[in-house]
Amino acid sequence: MTTVYKFGGASIQDAAAIRHLGEVLATTRERPLVVVVSAMGKTTNALEALLTAARSYDDRDYRSRLDELRSAHLATVDALFGDRKAAVAERVEALFEELDRRHRTHRQEPRPFHYDQTICFGELLSTTLVAAWLNEIGTATDWHDARELIVTDARHQAANVDWPATRERIRALDGDRLLLTQGFIGGTPDGVSTTLGREGSDFSAAIFAHCLEAGELVIWKDVPGLFNADPRRFDNAVQLQRLSYDEAIELAWHGAKVIHPKTLAPLREKGIPLKVRSFEELDAPPSVISAEGASAVTPAFILAEEQVLLELRPRDFSFMDEARQHDILGRLVEAGEHANLVDSGATRLSLCLDAHPARLEPLVESLAADYALERHDDLTLLTVRHPTEPLLEALSGDREILAERCNRDTAQRLFRSSECPETWHLPDQEGKGAGQSVR
Repeated sequence: MTTVYKFGGASIQDAAAIRHLGEVLATTRERPLVVVVSAMGKTTNALEALLTAARSYDDRDYRSRLDELRSAHLATVDALFGDRKAAVAERVEALFEELDRRHRTHRQEPRPFHYDQTICFGELLSTTLVAAWLNEIGTATDWHDARELIVTDARHQAANVDWPATRERIRALDGDRLLLTQGFIGGTPDGVSTTLGREGSDFSAAIFAHCLEAGELVIWKDVPGLFNADPRRFDNAVQLQRLSYDEAIELAWHGAKVIHPKTLAPLREKGIPLKVRSFEELDAPPSVISAEGASAVTPAFILAEEQVLLELRPRDFSFMDEARQHDILGRLVEAGEHANLVDSGATRLSLCLDAHPARLEPLVESLAADYALERHDDLTLLTVRHPTEPLLEALSGDREILAERCNRDTAQRLFRSSECPETWHLPDQEGKGAGQSVR
């Protein structure tokens, strides 16, 4: 059956990484039909800064950023191809000329439209280099423009997929050569570039897997797989070998750096397993997300930092009834905020939110005009999937709990960041071994 691979920016960040990608494709047992590739390294961030410079008419900053980005890509071409670089360098130069033209053409357009017409060049550049390298080393590869395969509406920066049209175009592809295409981007029926929003490259790979009814989707990362906690913050985090679709979606909803639910939905519909594998340790066992999940429950731990707690009460001391909650939560939606924790009482509603000033401050101003509002900043939210009371108490220590929520499967507790350790140590389910490194 068809296998779809997806490689992120870290796996193609420079010439050495692109060479390694070629080795991965040459040595893995299964040969994928489709390979989806992100932009190189931090290219998307650089393109967003270039967009800001273009829209602010800061021509000196814009030109400097454009030249830096062009030089970086051409240096990779030189490192890969040496004396045989002319044809590839010419294609890269042409893409930068088109990027420059689009910035000059669209910088007076609404930002979401301008964004989609220019950010897509990160993936167009990376796949141009990768396709050329794979053909150079003898892996027969056809480059395809995802904007002509993934058909979307014109909701820029968060486009919706036209599944029937996309399925028809993808299934029309044929041939026995490897198909290389871009993540994150699509196009309207009339050829206008769009982007798919958060985690768009993973979603792109899932779209191809769904439409081709693939046997599996493999996402290659610079880590061995998925963990029950962030290994950078928890010194004894363990890899999760198997997760169900439902569990992965729950973890993602609560902020874990796993696979976005948008990616999982089309895979779940077709029962396609998703493997997360390490491109640095090819023999390491992957993490697998599928319908089956693990035979035993492993608690998972998620930290969300830079949190703000808003405690709202009616000014007339009346109940925090359904009508008032509807009003408050509706304002969250309009502000583009997501409540990471919601806790309510007879006369209050508590909301834990990410501290995004551009979205948060206007929301706070709006709510404070109609409700008594108390605010707490610089907080850390700990979410535990499959908690036990001893485990929660061991993790909480003697810290003050500013807000909490608990049901059968998930517990959340909100602490002051100043009271939280820099590195956490996970206890067992009986709460033993809960030593925590301190700042």
